[in-house]
Amino acid sequence: MQPLQPLVPVTPRGFRDVLFEEARERETVVGALSAVFSAWGYDPVETPVVEESSTLQTGIPGEIERSAFRLFDLDGSLLALRPELTVPIARLTASRLAGTPGPHRVRYATEVFREHASLRGQARQFTQVGVEFIGARGPAADTEVVLLLIAALEAAGLRSYVIGLGTAEVLRALLEKAGGPEEWREAMIAAAQSRNLVEIERLAAREDLDPELTRAFIELPRIKGGREAFEGCQALATACACDEVACSLRETWRVLDELGYGDRIQVDFGIMRSLDYYTGLQVEAYAPGLGLPLAGGGRYDRLLSAFGHPAPAAGFAIGLERLMIALAEQSASPRLEPLDAVLGGRTPAEVFRAAIALRDAGWRVRLATGRVGTALVREADDFGALEALVVEGEAIVRVDRTGEPARSLGDPLPEPPRRTWAAKGGDVR
Repeated sequence: MQPLQPLVPVTPRGFRDVLFEEARERETVVGALSAVFSAWGYDPVETPVVEESSTLQTGIPGEIERSAFRLFDLDGSLLALRPELTVPIARLTASRLAGTPGPHRVRYATEVFREHASLRGQARQFTQVGVEFIGARGPAADTEVVLLLIAALEAAGLRSYVIGLGTAEVLRALLEKAGGPEEWREAMIAAAQSRNLVEIERLAAREDLDPELTRAFIELPRIKGGREAFEGCQALATACACDEVACSLRETWRVLDELGYGDRIQVDFGIMRSLDYYTGLQVEAYAPGLGLPLAGGGRYDRLLSAFGHPAPAAGFAIGLERLMIALAEQSASPRLEPLDAVLGGRTPAEVFRAAIALRDAGWRVRLATGRVGTALVREADDFGALEALVVEGEAIVRVDRTGEPARSLGDPLPEPPRRTWAAKGGDVR
């Protein structure tokens, strides 16, 4: 009988393990983003990793909803792993916060899941960090959302980025005035979402379409810039009344420009995330060299009505994995705090007692119970510790490069080296 071969464990396709240094970098960036959101008065919420499949069907745009992992529970209910957070938070707001006066400012940082059946190498689990501002509408609310996105990206350390601002209302106005078959409308929306300018031009050549509307469909996704973008949109006003529907976006841009963010903002009437989902502002963030937006969102005033709780809302989500790539490409990955010390000694009780005292004094300490001398120094080097310490009786003693005890830390214990000499560029040992 052949012996059983040991099972070689593998990570499922589209999922990955995140190890020590990268995990610490991600944790640092999430902490920076969450601190900004908290400083703006946004409170954390957590939702279940699964939702009723019907909940997602009610609120999520088709492509994302179709990407959800689905499963039956023991009761026979059809559930789905959340593919994003906006709909779960809308469901939470409509059910748990229905009697609570708003507006509600909420934040989250969590994993989402999307199935990609045929594309190897495409992530099926990723992390979103974002906010939802529920119960407020108008340019002031939109401006707050955009400013919060800017503050978050800068707190993460991103040096070079552009915020794209668009609106769903202009294309909607065009389509309503154009009329025509539903299939044509759906094809035009799909072409706009994919920025397929060739297909837009083909569809705009519809024989019964007014020439002014044809020109508006073709020119609209090409309009971008600052103040001149609104002037370009105004030129199409005869065809689509887009000057009126763009007023809210114009005011949002004006305030952002007045606050000094004009060089970070690009008005882009070609942004079209989902016409059925968004009802006004659409926002995306881009970093040089990254082919996809690293953040996106906008205004979705109709979503909560689907759950019986009408309320205006806007928000955005930052894709943590994309943000980490952008930070690395800009040499702006977070600086990780070093380990202050590896602590050794021959007597376990003495080592644990000393470690407690060091941690109470603010030190980050890794234990190496039983190790002394050069073995202790090697372990300190292996883990990037600033100090190698050894316990001798009641004393905590620094160890030199040869593994010999050098001098006692003394009593009271000093501040950790990362707060004192190491932070000033001193030699670690």
